[in-house]
Amino acid sequence: MSQKAIKLIFICSLLLIGCKSKKKVATSSNKKHPKTERIQKRSEIETSKEVVNKTKIKPTPKNASYAEIVTIYIDNYNRIAKEEMVQYGIPASITLAQGILESGAGRGTLSKKSNNHFGIKCHKGWAGERVYHDDDELQECFRKYKDPKYSFRDHSLFLTQRSRYEKLFKYKKDDYKSWAKGLRKAGYATDPKYPQKLINIVEKYELYTYDKEVLGKKNKRKKEKYLKIKTYSVVKGDSLYSISQKFDVSVDALKRYNGLDSNDINVGQELYIHSVKN
Repeated sequence: MSQKAIKLIFICSLLLIGCKSKKKVATSSNKKHPKTERIQKRSEIETSKEVVNKTKIKPTPKNASYAEIVTIYIDNYNRIAKEEMVQYGIPASITLAQGILESGAGRGTLSKKSNNHFGIKCHKGWAGERVYHDDDELQECFRKYKDPKYSFRDHSLFLTQRSRYEKLFKYKKDDYKSWAKGLRKAGYATDPKYPQKLINIVEKYELYTYDKEVLGKKNKRKKEKYLKIKTYSVVKGDSLYSISQKFDVSVDALKRYNGLDSNDINVGQELYIHSVKN
């Protein structure tokens, strides 16, 4: 073999050794910077910058009666309750009744300071924000939410993810009486009158109508009762707000139908309840 051939073989051997060593270095470089680290960091940043679309809350007028306070609460949260019914199968009537009872129609300390409308305590595994409040014991831990809608969602999860509430979901979705009694039986509350309190709230404020809306059942009663009424005569104690709730029409609509610039009305005044066609 000539010296040129020997030199050529030697050079090729060196080149092959060099290529192998470079591949090893590239592999070791990948081990030092695994992709999972970047994914975790990105996820943490996205979580910290979460944007919360706040629920629009209609304010309660000063000197409002308890019935008016409850009515406004229902108006504020019935859409959320219906959505929870669609997603999790819990009657909207029960969700609203519990919210009204547990939060004092949104006036309780927990609902005001921490958006907790159902009095749900921290329990094991709760990693969210928390507040401390005197309840059965001094300074008990309660969950805190960024917005009321998260309290309603947590209420749904609380019932669906605990085995003791499984029997509730065997009841019909519009059987609010069985749900009220079942909640007490499953240990949601210790008050023996708890079921009847819920039932009274559902029936007094006709919360069962929201169950019917979700289930697609028509509620003709209100429409039949007021459809024929063209005008209403104001009596002592009436306000535009109370009349609007009575006839299921907004205050703005009443003012528009009657050409009113303010909320002032007088006893004996005739108000149009429906739009007047010329």
